[in-house]
Amino acid sequence: MKRRREDMEIVWQTPANPPERHDYIFRNGVRYVRPYYFEFICYVKNRWAGKTIVDLFSDEFKGRPYDYYVSAVKSGRIQVDGEMVPVSYIVQPSQKISHFLHRHEPPVKAMEVSVLQKELDVLTVCKPASVPVHPCGQYRKNTVVGILQAEHGLAPLFPIHRLDRLVSGLLILATSASKADLFRQQIEAGMVQKQYVAKVIGVFPEDEQVVNANVNYNAREGRSTTEVESVENGSTPLKGKAACTKFTRISSNGTHSIILCEPITGRTHQIRVHLQYMGHPIANDMLYLSEVTDRSTKGMGADRAAAKSAQSLPSNPDKDYSAGSEENSKEDFSIDPMCTNCPNLAPKGYDGHEEGLWLHCVRYTGPAWTYECSYPDWALLD
Repeated sequence: MKRRREDMEIVWQTPANPPERHDYIFRNGVRYVRPYYFEFICYVKNRWAGKTIVDLFSDEFKGRPYDYYVSAVKSGRIQVDGEMVPVSYIVQPSQKISHFLHRHEPPVKAMEVSVLQKELDVLTVCKPASVPVHPCGQYRKNTVVGILQAEHGLAPLFPIHRLDRLVSGLLILATSASKADLFRQQIEAGMVQKQYVAKVIGVFPEDEQVVNANVNYNAREGRSTTEVESVENGSTPLKGKAACTKFTRISSNGTHSIILCEPITGRTHQIRVHLQYMGHPIANDMLYLSEVTDRSTKGMGADRAAAKSAQSLPSNPDKDYSAGSEENSKEDFSIDPMCTNCPNLAPKGYDGHEEGLWLHCVRYTGPAWTYECSYPDWALLD
């Protein structure tokens, strides 16, 4: 018999609480995390000092209304150095601020994180698109590392390279810090070759193409731009970091091309922005599709494609990812009266219908080792 909400004891989680299998709810091809109580901790920066505790939150964390922060301070959901304070409390530098919150993680596609190879100190998996590699931002349990721990009992895990959240394919994880360090040393020494496949707009040139164009990432906008030396800016230092990518056409059907991408450097969004620079952006990359490209040839955008892909999820004999069962549809979770996201499973602005980029990691090769992942279905042109 279920206890009423007011009789339930709140259990606060910290990063030390590992994800568990029952933390996930599957609905309509989407993997949700059951909302949970979590303590967010930060320390007062010098520029925050002198503000009231409520003004600090309303100025710096604009995702919730002012009235919420007033209520959170009064109820003890926001504390300073482990103590309740009045709403007029003035914060001082370096003080510990705790925000006890009913946490709703963004949803991801309900696709399996499949284990490709398991060695003594190395694990390789095929990362699904839309799932971040490790905890970041609002994601903690809905990550590759979290899912592997919850569903396979694999921990600790040390990712030795990163894939953007919307990118799929080969991901290499070490099971010891020493092995992870060895991999990173090889990568930093330029001893590791990386290969991706991409589906791009147009007929890509037959001959191998090498792009040398600096990549300048703008964290505020979440996108990169390319820079190259020219007569006009020859005397002005380029802001971006040096970047080089080699491209080879695999196939083309006259509308799209499948490209093998070999990044020599590893800049943020390097492959995506170098393909845009060449005039052949990834066909569903709405962030980098050129404005001059005929919209009728852009293919299906990342968000629009989700509706179709959700109905064709890969089957797995050990898990039902269809998520439409009666049992799943009635999964219960605590509704928090102060939560600004309840009663929804996802935070505001996340509907879970997000398709991945047509960019997929297929191979990493280093000194005396190679790890591979099979090509995705979209890499086979009609």
